[in-house]
Order: sequence, then structure tokens, then C-alpha cells
Amino acid sequence: MIERTGQRTLKFGKKPVLLSHAAAVGKKEGDGPLGAQFDYVTEDDRMGEKSWELAESRLQKTAIEMALKKGALQKNDLDFILAGDLLNQCIGSFLASVDSNVPYLGQYGACSTMAQGLALGACLVEGGAARRLVASASSHFCSAERQYRFPLAYGGQRTPTAQWTATAAGAAVLGCKGSGSLRVTHALFGKMVELGVKDANNMGAAMAPAAYDTLKTLLDDLDAAPRDFDCIVTGDLGHVGADILLTLFRQDGIDLSPVYSDCGSLLFGDEQDAHAGGSGCGCSAAVLCGPLLRDMQSGKIKRLVFAGTGAMMSPTSVQQGQPIAGICHAVVIERSEA
Repeated sequence: MIERTGQRTLKFGKKPVLLSHAAAVGKKEGDGPLGAQFDYVTEDDRMGEKSWELAESRLQKTAIEMALKKGALQKNDLDFILAGDLLNQCIGSFLASVDSNVPYLGQYGACSTMAQGLALGACLVEGGAARRLVASASSHFCSAERQYRFPLAYGGQRTPTAQWTATAAGAAVLGCKGSGSLRVTHALFGKMVELGVKDANNMGAAMAPAAYDTLKTLLDDLDAAPRDFDCIVTGDLGHVGADILLTLFRQDGIDLSPVYSDCGSLLFGDEQDAHAGGSGCGCSAAVLCGPLLRDMQSGKIKRLVFAGTGAMMSPTSVQQGQPIAGICHAVVIERSEA
């Protein structure tokens, strides 16, 4: 049963189970500080394919297949695939699952896609529409550069506020019952917040107000303080957006910093020249389905807020001078000792 708590937070009575999860990343991501905690690291970012877009599809397909294998499941055990990416018409996700023979629901929330898929998936499982489903998301640096900026051969210069689109994918299997200790207990679907930012190379500033709106609402709805959670993680505000978010909370007299981190800030090391940090649908998906859920399984984290943040724009809207709206969806995942 789904119960509305407070203004916008959904509480799941049956608490859908995270049955299994997996993360697949590119070479640069594998060389970063979290590299050893991913399930698969490719040495060839083209993955043997003829195009970057096909390589991204292969990466997402790899994450889904590994998540199913870890859960001793087959694709025909799924009732739905909820997947998304940054490409036009989510073609990367479509190609990853076109041969699965499983009902498919395409997701688009920019970098918030993984959180959106998990939140919607939890609603489907809790409501009885699905016994098991997979939520997944992916991105690829080269396919994103081709679509949103310039061909790689152009050699365009990156501004200090720019983020590096991760070559990465994550997949998580949700079920109505199972032996897993990780459960989705709450979800909050975010509102679009637009404060006039038009710079596509400063997505952190565009997304931070939406992250503030969602997290502040979640804390108020649950009558909770940041210390009530072991970890509150956004994805992907990067260094710039994360600083703005902490400042917004400080203005309310709330110090988020003891339990806060951002997937875009965690993925790459300072020496990797990612400027303001990582971004892309696959960034938060891989960090969640790799390091974060591994830490939850081991007991290092018992209560996690995963708040995916997205910059809602397209190449056309940016070229026409339209402002960039931010959005943030959040899910609460808890570890049950039983």
C-alpha cells in the first residue's frame, strides 16, 4: 500500500526489495577512486562497436545482464524494464533492451533518470503491477559530446564549471519479495525549478535549487534531520552545485555536510581533469549500483537518501536561449538486518 506522508513523500508499506544490482563503467571511471567497486570496467570505451551510441547501449546491456546474473534471474523473470539515457528518444536504452522481449518504459530525467526509474519502479512493485523489474540508466562521454556540444575532433575548451559526462551504466532489480536486505521505503517525485540559469556548462547551478526543494520537502515530510540518515547523496551536482546546495541549507540553519556527498564529486579524482566533476545518467546510476549499495550490503550504510538531479534541456532549447530547469527525484533505501 502506498501512503502519502506530509506534502509529497510516498511511503511504501510493503517496501519493495532491491534484489540485485550492478554497475559497468569506462576506463577513465575505472581509473578513478571508486574503480575497484564497479562490477565491470571496460578497457575500450567503444566496446568493439561501430559508434559511440552503440557502445553506450552495450554498456547498459552489460549492467542489466550482470544485475540479473547476480540475482540468479533471467530476463523473462522481469515484468518491466525502466531505462533511460541522454540521447535523443533514449535510443541508447532502447537498443540495449530491444531484444529482451520484456515490456519497456523509457525514462528521461537527464541525470535524475536512475532515481526516477527507481521511484516509479517502486510504485509499480508496491501497487502490484510488477513482481520484478529492472531500473537502469546510462551515459557515454563521447555520445553526449556529439549530441550536446561538439564532435571530439573539434577540441573545444571546457569551462571550469563544466562537468565530465561519465561513460557508465547502472542497473538495479526491484521485487515485491525476496531475500534481499535492502528495501525502498520512501520516494519523492520532484518539481521542476527554474531560476534563470542558461549556461549549459554550469549545470550544477541549474540543478542545485531543485535538489534543495526536494531534500527540504523530504526532511519536512518525514519530520527528519540530516543526522537521521547515514548518507544523503545527490547525483550529479558536481563540485559547484554541491557547494550551492550546502549554502542553501545553511541559510535555513541546517548543516547537511556531515552526511552529504555527490556522485559527480565522488566518481573522479582531482588529478583526472574532470573540472567540476562527473555528470550524465550513468554517473549516479553507477555510483549507486556500485559503491553505495555495496556499502549498504556490508552494513557501512543503513539508511540512504539517493536524490538524482537533472538539467532539463536540449541542444535546441539551449541554442534558442531558453533557461535550464532543474529537477530532483529522491528515494530512501534502508538496510534491514532481518
